[in-house]
Amino acid sequence: MTSPSEAPGPASSPSTAPQDTPPAGGLANLANMGWQILLTMGLATTALGVIALVWPDATLRVLGVLFGVYLLATGVFGLAGAFGTHVPRHLRVLHFLTGAFSILLGLICFRGALESILLLALWIGFSWLLRGTMETATAASAQDMPARGWHMAFGIISALAGIVLIVSPFASIAALLLVVGIMAIVVGLTEVGRALMMRVEVGRLAPAPANQRRPLFHRPHPQH
Repeated sequence: MTSPSEAPGPASSPSTAPQDTPPAGGLANLANMGWQILLTMGLATTALGVIALVWPDATLRVLGVLFGVYLLATGVFGLAGAFGTHVPRHLRVLHFLTGAFSILLGLICFRGALESILLLALWIGFSWLLRGTMETATAASAQDMPARGWHMAFGIISALAGIVLIVSPFASIAALLLVVGIMAIVVGLTEVGRALMMRVEVGRLAPAPANQRRPLFHRPHPQH
């Protein structure tokens, strides 16, 4: 004789309740969040590009201050690394001199906008010149390098751009800011367009079948 609690019935399979959740819900939520993030990034990038074109002087001042902060932070970390136990003795002097020089340049950036812009242009110019020279030398010496011609052309262009920045820093940094502003607007508008297209695709996601209940919106009352 079986007890009433052991009688078979539809109430004996409560484990099927979690399966009512549609598997595409998580994917739809993720896609919905993705297009919103992409739209926000696109609008922010476009706004930065517009600011760089409308207020170039103020943008250069802000970039100069940020560059000074970067130099100070680099110098502090360099000095801290000079006294670290993991640094060999013959490299501690180099770390110390590099850190002290970075701090000195950072303090010079805070003296005025012209000094910071000049140091920023020279920093970028020497970086491009060094990178372009190394790229060209590597492509010229490695005969079997893939896309060797493109690497050599990129190295020559980078070296020439670095020389232009070093020779004419103020005019070059202003032109560079103009190019960066235009590129930021183009990239930002492209991201906004992609976000809107993604939003349309999210709206086209297949709805859940009619015989499935959505627990977030149509949760039945326990008494029914």
